[in-house]
Amino acid sequence: MAHVVVAGGHGQIALLLYPELLARGHTAAGLIRNPDHAADLQAALATPVVCDMEAEDVLTDYLDNADAVVFAAGAGPGSGDERKQTVDLGAALKLMRACEDAGVRRYLMISAMGAADPASGSEPMLPYLKAKAGADQALRESGLDYTIVRPGKLTGDAPTGRVQIAERLDYGDVTRADVAAVLAACLEEPSTFGLTFDLVGGEASVDDELQRLRASTKPS
Repeated sequence: MAHVVVAGGHGQIALLLYPELLARGHTAAGLIRNPDHAADLQAALATPVVCDMEAEDVLTDYLDNADAVVFAAGAGPGSGDERKQTVDLGAALKLMRACEDAGVRRYLMISAMGAADPASGSEPMLPYLKAKAGADQALRESGLDYTIVRPGKLTGDAPTGRVQIAERLDYGDVTRADVAAVLAACLEEPSTFGLTFDLVGGEASVDDELQRLRASTKPS
């Protein structure tokens, strides 16, 4: 059993991730900026922890008893370029430093398809993809036991349990619920340490796709 701290704890993927973690015997806490969101986490049987990652310089105290973290935070599509830097990049970096200080080795990152080559994205997406690319690179260089998951276009559809996973894929859709299932599966699988991969909807089960990826991919 692991205790997992989720940054961006009230996000749509986070709220879908908590049941996945609990079903696997783990416990979860979510970092939230707005205390009014606490009841939603409690309803999902996760512990709410009020923490403004943009305002706080050091996040170490928020990782009490943590065995792993998931970075699911994001400035959101309506935010400006500055918040892409302070949240998608800056908060991710702060959480890395906190993991190092607290001795938390496991770090799962929700990134984005296109972060491997931000310049190939559209002009409006460029600040976001550059921030994600910077956070991904810093995590790869951190020495932590990381997995970087790069989903395609997120949808609110029902979970399918069927995905496609590879180092690089053509852009496509994936349900948030299926992203949550992949994160939960990766958490307890050491063979996914050091991997960065794209994720879209597909035809194979999560376990089958991860097994195939492990067989064909060396840690990055």
